[in-house]
Amino acid sequence: MTEGKSAFDALFHPRSISVIGASSNTAKLGGRTFRNLKDLGFQGSLYPIHNRDQEVQGIPAVPSVGDLPDDVDMAFILVPAPSVVQALEEYAAKGVRSAVVFSSGFAEVSEEGRASQERITALAKETGMRIVGPNCMGVMNVHEGMLGTFTSSFDYGLPSPGRISVVSQSGAFGAHCFVLARERGLGLNLWATTGNECDVDVADCLGYMAQDPQTEVILCYMEGCKSKERLVGALEIALQRNKPVVMLKVGRTEVGAEAASSHTASLVGSDAVYDAIFKQYGVHRAETIEELTDICYACVAGRFPPGKRVGLVTISGGVGVVMADAASQAGLEVPPMPDETQKKLKKLLPFAAVRNPIDFTAQALTDTALVRQNLEIMLDEGGCDAVVLFLASVGLNPRLMGQLTDSLLELRKQFGQELIVMSILVREELKKTLEDAGFLLFEDPTRAIKAVAALMKFGEAFRNAGKKQPPPALPEGGLPFPTSTVGEYEAKRVLAAAGIPVVEERLAQSAEQAVAAAGELGYPVVLKIASPDIPHKSEIGGVVLNLDSAEAVAQAHAQLLERAREHQPNARIDGILVAAMVSGGVETILGVSRDPVFGPVVLFGLGGIFVEVMKDVTFRLAPFSVEEAHRMIREVRGYPLLEGVRGQPPADVEALAQALAQLSAFAAAHQERLETLDLNPFIVLPEGQGALAVDALIVPRED
Repeated sequence: MTEGKSAFDALFHPRSISVIGASSNTAKLGGRTFRNLKDLGFQGSLYPIHNRDQEVQGIPAVPSVGDLPDDVDMAFILVPAPSVVQALEEYAAKGVRSAVVFSSGFAEVSEEGRASQERITALAKETGMRIVGPNCMGVMNVHEGMLGTFTSSFDYGLPSPGRISVVSQSGAFGAHCFVLARERGLGLNLWATTGNECDVDVADCLGYMAQDPQTEVILCYMEGCKSKERLVGALEIALQRNKPVVMLKVGRTEVGAEAASSHTASLVGSDAVYDAIFKQYGVHRAETIEELTDICYACVAGRFPPGKRVGLVTISGGVGVVMADAASQAGLEVPPMPDETQKKLKKLLPFAAVRNPIDFTAQALTDTALVRQNLEIMLDEGGCDAVVLFLASVGLNPRLMGQLTDSLLELRKQFGQELIVMSILVREELKKTLEDAGFLLFEDPTRAIKAVAALMKFGEAFRNAGKKQPPPALPEGGLPFPTSTVGEYEAKRVLAAAGIPVVEERLAQSAEQAVAAAGELGYPVVLKIASPDIPHKSEIGGVVLNLDSAEAVAQAHAQLLERAREHQPNARIDGILVAAMVSGGVETILGVSRDPVFGPVVLFGLGGIFVEVMKDVTFRLAPFSVEEAHRMIREVRGYPLLEGVRGQPPADVEALAQALAQLSAFAAAHQERLETLDLNPFIVLPEGQGALAVDALIVPRED
């Protein structure tokens, strides 16, 4: 390999490539791949391996890998699966440090294939060779003309050089992406399809692209990921370097996850965990292929607004409502124009609606200067972070657009840094003129709003990345982590020692002790069965609330022991818990679950029907900061309850965030031994009064 070039650099910036399986027959995959390299712009040296023919497509052939020169950067392998391992061994012996295996017939089809794939993985580890595939469609560097793939899509046009890099676990989807980019006029930089990922995986490519100076936007198709460290590390690099990652992660449903697993034999984790990672690292998760390309297109402009306030301007009142609804659903603000601004707008067009959306109606087009004036006033005085302008099919009218285009171009010069998006039908030549000037164009106003929302979220993520805070530290002198499932009392002792607030309580071994404990805590009190074998106490009547006298406490003590004997006669009983009765506040749930790939994942949601029926919860990988906990809390749909509704005081959200972050630090510290953990309910008291775990359960991992 060329001196000074890393194995991974050789994948994307090779100066010399050998192709085994190259053919003069371009109907074959090896012939098509070699033709694409030879004819479509690659300026480096090509070495086809062929033991019979003297040349391949006019290029002198090399009879064997051993006959190659010593400075070959990369190998493309298009031979039957049984021959792949030997070819890789020969290339590794020759000093070639990177390879792309197109061949299929490995872990995706049989156990025999899986064994061969494991041999390739071992070879990569033993030799340091970086291997893409098997069962992939190749890699490309569009700027350097290295189009290393067998796709026939090039027959209809080549991808244009640009700033979007693409990584896809699916070869066909990766090919579809560059066709979509080409048809939309988007320029590509690096492109990789990772297939079965025997060595190089999607996270490796993400990390490389995040560090690549010619990459500004990363498009990713993912079915699953095998390494938390590599994926999180790659996304962190992209976040710190302000590079948007637009992700189509499939396998949301059980059926989809099964299809993904059989497709590339990849490990598909819990979809909620992937959502947590994407939120934590500022990734935009697209729902559709259209959205995937829309957001990449929008990101290329490089404008990420500083806030979430959007101004809407329209020639149709109905579409103004559509845009306002879409903005609200996307979490954006549609602020009314200031009173003085509304007066100015009314003076320009007395018949217009001027609050926001601004509806200057189609009559404004009788004097197109009014369009510019309305936009100038909104941009100058409206306090908006972006503006979306709906012009319907005006762009198809040569007369109107002839008058309007010059005004729009002057406006763009005047407000060079503002995000201005148009929803308009327009001819291709004029579309390019407007886009070159810095406008983003969409046919559908709802797509325009979604793109603006994505850009605003990227802007927020990039700003937060620059002031990222560490997770909290655990107090010194914490209690040992349990070695087996423990009851509520012991679980809360462990958590309290870790800095997580819990309700004050006593463990009573007799009715007399229970009465004494109630006197110390103050009435009213709660009594609960304390048993590691009865995690769901309320289901057997194992909780009695609002006990306000010694007699009531003694009676409840006897009832609870009787219920435990009746429902679970073999359960271990530690005693009866006596706790202060917590009144008021908002009931929430905090929890931790161990994901097999990503480790401990922290859950937050509101209690009651919000979690049981509506599944209104959100997740983060542990550990995280208090600031991240605040963002997490605000994601649940029921968040307004914490702000105070119907005369209720606002809850102590700061105490809740502190507890969530502290729980994440505890989970991370014990990730090798923790299976699940529940704080349910976790009561958030009124502002300034704190928050408390009322119940707790810790389940350690089984050896």
